[in-house]
Amino acid sequence: MAEQSQTQSQTETLGAIAAAAQRLGVEAQVMEDLVIANRILFNQGVVDAFGHVSMRHPTRSGRFLQSRNLAPGLVRAEDLLEFDLDSIAVDKDAPRQFLERFIHGEIYKARPEVMAIVHSHSPTVVPFSISQKTSLRAVCHMCGFIGAKPPVFEIADEFGDGTDLLIRSGAMGAALARSLGQADIVLMRGHGSTVVGAGIREAVYRAVYTEVNASTQLQAIQLGEPRYLSEAEAAKTAKTMDSEVQRPWGLWKTRALAAATTATAVAAA
Repeated sequence: MAEQSQTQSQTETLGAIAAAAQRLGVEAQVMEDLVIANRILFNQGVVDAFGHVSMRHPTRSGRFLQSRNLAPGLVRAEDLLEFDLDSIAVDKDAPRQFLERFIHGEIYKARPEVMAIVHSHSPTVVPFSISQKTSLRAVCHMCGFIGAKPPVFEIADEFGDGTDLLIRSGAMGAALARSLGQADIVLMRGHGSTVVGAGIREAVYRAVYTEVNASTQLQAIQLGEPRYLSEAEAAKTAKTMDSEVQRPWGLWKTRALAAATTATAVAAA
């Protein structure tokens, strides 16, 4: 019975991906990648009930794709929506959307080369967003994209005291995009971080390894003063690892799908 239910679930998933792809005018692989990106980020502990990932529409550069307001670990193809760069859903009857979708629209406006974005509150990164003494810095060759000192967005500088630290408007998203500048990552004080990539797999890689770097840096600080990557080393290692994102993606995808299959089997038992 469990095997039959699993097969039926897989068939329904393929059908849902095809239907979503047709609805949004993209190839099925695009839909699958965006769904899997959500599952990977959850499976890797980068997001929990909160956080979100998006990708620029592959044929309509003034649009982006993102889930409705839903925990990333639960996202399916039918939950994906299309937005313009003002972060307004193209479907006027679309279900509730993320409060912070403006992060994505405004960065896509400011950075035409960016094709995917991940916003997360991964637990070891947040302390580096609030420390006034120690900055997040690249500590190993897997994390060169972080650089020597990534920017930290201070929302109070732009919008005063008393915000809830969330990016709730286009103006706030534009301010965050200015803080990001040409970097690959921006920390957000008391909030988390946002990473960008030339593709969905690269953005997911960077989100995962931002958390890895933060954890490694914290451990190194406890041992003594770390020797960080130089700017030249960070740039060179980032270029090398950007060409290797398919390898971890394949592993993480397999793990995420196995976790989903196990959950489905347990539910059907």
